[in-house]
Amino acid sequence: EVRLVESGGGSVQAGGSLRLSCEVSGFTLYTYCMGWVRQAPGKEREGVAAIDSDGPITYVDSVKGRFTLSRDNAKGTLYLQMNSLNIEDAGEYRCAADYRRCSIVGGMDGPPSYMLWGQGTQVTVWG
Repeated sequence: EVRLVESGGGSVQAGGSLRLSCEVSGFTLYTYCMGWVRQAPGKEREGVAAIDSDGPITYVDSVKGRFTLSRDNAKGTLYLQMNSLNIEDAGEYRCAADYRRCSIVGGMDGPPSYMLWGQGTQVTVWG
């Protein structure tokens, strides 16, 4: 059974940090494009960061220098370290995967179109 299970969301003061995790099962993490997508209330879903199977990582401009995407192939887990959070970063964050290239599905410059999705974890930023 294919599963993507997110954890690590929460409520944090502006300027703070959170680390999201996405544990996958049923497929091999590093053979897929893996990414994080977020959606704030009243806004469209947008790709935040993605890593291709061969390693290249892309970020949406608004998080560059603040967010770091990584993966642990042995653990089958994708991470998103989020620093210097601001109110605009709040929303539901979902982990996603696709066998296609991240440039096609990642949602950095258009709607994300991943094939596989997690249930999501909520990030709240206050202050």
